[in-house]
Amino acid sequence: MHCEVQKMREIALVYLDRSGGLQKFVHDCKKYNDSKQSYAVYRFIISINPSDIAELDATLGNYILHNPIQAAQIFQSVCFIAIKTLALIEQLQTEAQISILLKPTHLPPLPSYVLSLSAFPFNYTSQRFYMSEGIAIAMGTVTKYTQGARFLCTEETCPFSEGRFRYIRVHLPGATESATVRNDFVCSLCSSPLQEDMKFRVLGDKQIVEMIDAKVLNALKGYSNDKSYFRIQTFTVFLRDELANKMKIGNHYKIIGIPACVQNGLQATACMEVNSVQLCKPNGPSFVSDNFKSLLSLTSSSCWRFTAILANIFASQVVPPGTYNTLKLAILLSLVQTCEKENADYLDLLIVTSDTLVVDRLLNYSICLLPRGIRHPPSSEIFPSVSKDKYGTGSASIQACSAVLAKGGICYIGDLSSYKKDKLELLQSVLESRTTAVFIPGKKYGEEADQQVTISVQTNFWSFVNVDSSSKKHTQKDNFLIGQMDVSLIPPNLVDVFGLLIYSEFPSCRLSSPLVHHILKKAINPEAMLYKVSQQFRMQDYEEFILFARNFHVELSSEAENLIQGYYLASRRVRRDSIHGSTLSASALKILISLSKAHTKLSLRKKVLEEDVLIAILLLESSLTLKHGKSALCVAPNPVFPFDLSDENSLQQRDSYLMQCHHQLLKFIGAYGSGIHINTNEE
Repeated sequence: MHCEVQKMREIALVYLDRSGGLQKFVHDCKKYNDSKQSYAVYRFIISINPSDIAELDATLGNYILHNPIQAAQIFQSVCFIAIKTLALIEQLQTEAQISILLKPTHLPPLPSYVLSLSAFPFNYTSQRFYMSEGIAIAMGTVTKYTQGARFLCTEETCPFSEGRFRYIRVHLPGATESATVRNDFVCSLCSSPLQEDMKFRVLGDKQIVEMIDAKVLNALKGYSNDKSYFRIQTFTVFLRDELANKMKIGNHYKIIGIPACVQNGLQATACMEVNSVQLCKPNGPSFVSDNFKSLLSLTSSSCWRFTAILANIFASQVVPPGTYNTLKLAILLSLVQTCEKENADYLDLLIVTSDTLVVDRLLNYSICLLPRGIRHPPSSEIFPSVSKDKYGTGSASIQACSAVLAKGGICYIGDLSSYKKDKLELLQSVLESRTTAVFIPGKKYGEEADQQVTISVQTNFWSFVNVDSSSKKHTQKDNFLIGQMDVSLIPPNLVDVFGLLIYSEFPSCRLSSPLVHHILKKAINPEAMLYKVSQQFRMQDYEEFILFARNFHVELSSEAENLIQGYYLASRRVRRDSIHGSTLSASALKILISLSKAHTKLSLRKKVLEEDVLIAILLLESSLTLKHGKSALCVAPNPVFPFDLSDENSLQQRDSYLMQCHHQLLKFIGAYGSGIHINTNEE
């Protein structure tokens, strides 16, 4: 056995030399040596590529993967000999003072190296490297732990009562604080009690994170075709030292570490000591279905037809084709404006409706097209909250919530009128800043000072208001402007910060019959495909299409930019009163740009054209009319879909109508946007 260990030490030295690890080790030693301070423990991180080291020596490669704690002792011996031979650290006395952390760059892509957070049982008894992944749903504050400590014999006549670093305790994966530092150690020479030399205690940072399998996102959707059943359980991971604060709540991570079992009173908790953390970024599909490609080709003569047909046939499993077209277009635009960037173009939807059941079903269906579509359960919090961690440390733990779990997706919060005033005020603040703050009182959680943690909220919000409940609970005002909708149930400032306000009235009498037939047939046979278009453009096709389109990077053309600027300035001049000034908020410009880009993405183009801006302006103007009444632009009640789309002629008729709207828009800008020049076709 000694010969095998000696051979592995030699191979370890060769690997360190070839990989550049020896050079980094010498550099780290220089930092310790220059400090001229004696430490109980000298900590070194060694990066290990399992493939490279297995090619050098299969035995050592296998030893590292399956016995990492013992393998660290191999490198510990090599490092100690190197330090003494090259005189790298003058203060170092014993090999026990060296703490080695092995960090594998990756693990073999085999099932035996994957620790599933949703599988049972957890294989936490074998202390070897595993790979796992999940979403961080709770994060504790950073606290201190003991990396290492020096103990001395209490018997004054004992040689180990002073001087040498004989008794060194070092933290091992899965060990608690009491395992590293306690008062029942005895001297191996005289059997007297050992006492810690507090001057040499080495402290490090520690953070406790709760993770959960990404499958939990499927359970938080309002509607799903996936009928499979699975078990979900949170999993505790420990981030130490340089890994503290490497995770952000709500993100999806792939981790490599050593599982362990931590005893807390009568409870045993399976956990993982993390060695490396890698952020998982979603990769969208690189294609769309052939049916969408064919449709795009057939509608290439117009910049408006493709998106019109997309909206017309969308969600045919929930509502008949041709119904709720404006709402469905807004939903598709919001879906493609989802990403995990800090300064993304968000598009929130607030729907005013008298038919909450159908709208709720439509929104539930739509959020399932994204990996992170979350239906907020009323019993939980929308935004992060803080509580004491469950490991008895008394420190604070920030709990994730619907808005954070929906990062890069949609958070559907249901009926807005069901929330109390304080929740609505918090929602308004988040919509304005896209951040939320969690206050942690220091006195309550054992800290010296209070803390405030700011968390970014990178999601689109969807909600609806029942127009009937609004009129029942509040006395209607008498001074409504033409086209203005009564949403007095919701604070005006909150209505303003939602990107789009959409009035989704119950379909006309002519269309109500197909809707009733659809609902009845679905109630009898939920799995039935009622329309041919449902088979041609399946839910999976739309899912792939959305994920493909939202990754498009689009830019504004100069013509589109001029049209946006002209409309915005003209609207600010038109929409104003003598008391409050302009009723058009500054955020309207961002919403207009976001809508224009969204329509471009939905059209599978990378350049925003005037045609995209026109659709955005009509949607925004319709929303502003509901909020503040009609303006001089005076758009129709349903400006984007003024009539049914049943055949080629109706599409041609809509194109002609939109061209007239474009001409009318240019006249409006010319009349009220003084100083703005827009090129017209006549010129």
